[in-house]
Amino acid sequence: MSYSVVVSDFHMVDPDHQRRVLGDVAEIHVACLGSEEALVEACELADADAVVTDINTPVTAEALSRLDLSVVARAAVGYDNIDVEAATDHGVTVTNVPSYCTDEVATHSVALLLSCIRATPTYDRTVRAGEWPATPGRDLHRMKGRTLGFLSFGAIAQRTAALCRGFGLELVAYDPYVDDELLDDLGIERVTLDELYARSDYLSVNAPATPETRGMVDADAFDALSDDAIVVNTGRGEVIDEAALVEALRAGDIASAGLDVFEEEPLSADSPLRELDTVVLSPHAAWCSVEAKAEVNEQTASDIKRVFAGEEPTARVEPSWN
Repeated sequence: MSYSVVVSDFHMVDPDHQRRVLGDVAEIHVACLGSEEALVEACELADADAVVTDINTPVTAEALSRLDLSVVARAAVGYDNIDVEAATDHGVTVTNVPSYCTDEVATHSVALLLSCIRATPTYDRTVRAGEWPATPGRDLHRMKGRTLGFLSFGAIAQRTAALCRGFGLELVAYDPYVDDELLDDLGIERVTLDELYARSDYLSVNAPATPETRGMVDADAFDALSDDAIVVNTGRGEVIDEAALVEALRAGDIASAGLDVFEEEPLSADSPLRELDTVVLSPHAAWCSVEAKAEVNEQTASDIKRVFAGEEPTARVEPSWN
């Protein structure tokens, strides 16, 4: 039996890699998705059995009711653009790739943190402009002996903590879903949310976007952080109240921020974050490496093939996780 798979034109997806894995059982159709209607139109045109989605493609209950899919494969870790409960109700398997870029995102988190601590982007801009400043216009502080706090302590945060051990930092974490044994084994002190903000010189935001976490790093959080604090977000942009972040940076309530994710993506041309020298920005690219892209395509395609064969995928998303 020959199947039909629609894959997004998103930069994460490599149609040739998908064809190498699925070519003996399915025809691959590349489509510009990005909206509910575009998704439905492309899948109806291809009579799709499966779809590989990107971050900008909402897979809604309405879309699922109009299609006859077996699999929705998210070519990434996050799946908040997919109505997993509706998919389950329609007998559609949802898959993701939970660990393809753990090392890359952790490394990027450290890179953003170090860039903020040492103000290297500011130095780069000023030297290129013909200046030779001894200071970047704000106080820089020694890293050793400071406290790095994690908001959520999943696999990426754990890897980030491991990479940061050589810097002489105290490591604390707030995550009600991680057990004490894991934290103890990794030498991480569990703290309450209030303690996290009060103690963190550097705050690493690694939380997924859920009803519980959206907007939780708000004006009160920035007030609780020290004026020298640095905030890094490689989790989800919605976890931080961006308006409150901008105000905190402008008011000097925190020193700097390193951001790879945003409330709206791409970041709008008139976003005040673009104007702040105390912010280091990257375009939701913490995942990026040749190896990560190969891995996400390999597992996405392989899991689709497993579902077509009546087998269990390696990474099934359950509705209870939302």
